[in-house]
Amino acid sequence: MTKSEIRFLEGPQSRWKELKFAFSVFREFIKGFRTLHFVGPCVTVFGSARFKENDITYQQARELSGEIAKLGFTIMTGGGPGVMEAANRGAREVGGRSVGCNIVLPHEQLQNPYLDKWVNIKYFFVRKTLLAKYSYVFVVMPGGFGTLDEYFEALTLIQTKMISQFPIIIFDVAYHKDIIEHIERMKERGTISAEDMKLCLFTDSIEEAVGHIKATIQKFDLKEARKPRSSWWLFEKQY
Repeated sequence: MTKSEIRFLEGPQSRWKELKFAFSVFREFIKGFRTLHFVGPCVTVFGSARFKENDITYQQARELSGEIAKLGFTIMTGGGPGVMEAANRGAREVGGRSVGCNIVLPHEQLQNPYLDKWVNIKYFFVRKTLLAKYSYVFVVMPGGFGTLDEYFEALTLIQTKMISQFPIIIFDVAYHKDIIEHIERMKERGTISAEDMKLCLFTDSIEEAVGHIKATIQKFDLKEARKPRSSWWLFEKQY
């Protein structure tokens, strides 16, 4: 996190500092909106930054994202290495569009080299909002705390109908076995409903995942979706 975000999360500050932080957040949102306004429709791929090129998860993310890009979707990621790089790379290799929403960290996470367009964001919560805002499908590859945070954020937004019932695809059943069991336990204890179990597809099959996504195109009429028009007075350019 940035120093300003750390101070903000430490509790009440002076009203002037709180106001300055609020304006800083507003600027980050505007920067993200301007950069990403014309990129969609997107499929956002979440996953660990720690996987290397020779790892099976990297290869699966690369292949799956390539197949998704062939459907006409823009592949959006957090912009970093690992699964994010693999997903952007897969899109680029088939001539698809590839964008990233990169987080600015103290150790400086640089954007991967397979991005056509990207934006660097200071605050995790702003970045997470942008990754959800432009996506019609969420793909969750193996990852760590951040990946699970992004997964459950998207799942909660869909469950509570804050966003449309877009598909969530969880790839690698063996890796997510304990999460599947815990979700089953939540259903048994009544903390989620049986209908909530239908919000996610757990699979090891790229073909099944792509087939599930194809239905999204028809359900939300994405091929016919109206594209935003650029405004010359805002110095905007179509992506």
